[in-house]
Amino acid sequence: MSTSTTLATSPGETVRDPLLEAVRGGVTVYDLGRPFYAGMPQSPNHPAYTHTLPRRHGDKVRPDGGSAANDMLVMGTHVGTHIDALAHVSHDGRLHGGADAAAACVGGRYPEHGIHTVAPMVCRGVLLDLPAALGVASCEPGYEITPADLDRAVREQGTEVEAGDVVLIRSGWGSRFSDPDRTVYIGSESGVPGVGEAGAYWLAERGVRAAGADTIAFECLAPGQGHSVLPAHRVLLVESGVYIIETMNLEEPALHGVHEFTFVLSPLALFGATGSPVRPLAIVGRSAEAAGEADRRG
Repeated sequence: MSTSTTLATSPGETVRDPLLEAVRGGVTVYDLGRPFYAGMPQSPNHPAYTHTLPRRHGDKVRPDGGSAANDMLVMGTHVGTHIDALAHVSHDGRLHGGADAAAACVGGRYPEHGIHTVAPMVCRGVLLDLPAALGVASCEPGYEITPADLDRAVREQGTEVEAGDVVLIRSGWGSRFSDPDRTVYIGSESGVPGVGEAGAYWLAERGVRAAGADTIAFECLAPGQGHSVLPAHRVLLVESGVYIIETMNLEEPALHGVHEFTFVLSPLALFGATGSPVRPLAIVGRSAEAAGEADRRG
């Protein structure tokens, strides 16, 4: 006898929830978020992550012997794996849609462009694995991922990008996140690979909902330039209304040849904030994962 969840439609009539049926059939979940810890590599432009325990077990013990610990976090909203709201970047004094950037800030918050306006995402996700497409282990420091590179990844993977997708771009730089020298991943002096202005227009023209990457800045950083100029942020956030997800862990799905999946992300509803930490997920059915493994092995 089936134990499938049913949905009431009218008195005496129910239908099965197809989404829950698929989940019960077995799924693999890839965690695309990085762990948050004090000292992790991050942009120098944002407040660092700090964590402390104001109360520890034993500081206060209840009459029945119970005890509880609690935490306090201090951090910027663009530290660790996070998503940028449209309020994050302005150009020539204007936010997305032409809003006056100064006037849009009300009481120290952005009511119309803040992260609380970003709806939870449950949609098709596409991973474009650039090193695999280019035949390298990782893109070189400061390498600009071009539209031709993106087209090549789409063609070789057979994963067309469609309107409403979330597109995640793997450069291979994510393998440096856990390097004992945090400056290696930050890449201020070496440069960092990523899309540039042309690549950002490639994404915007396809109507993507959000774009993510395995680097701090998402886009290409020239050696020694740091975060001084970010044209892809202008194209995506200001001109096109496309959200940006940064510092993602894209190594595991790439390792298993997973290029298409159900993508899940929900920012914290921080009213008026310019960004939010997130823990995005890529979800695939077991049969799809097996197919990806077969493709990867040739």
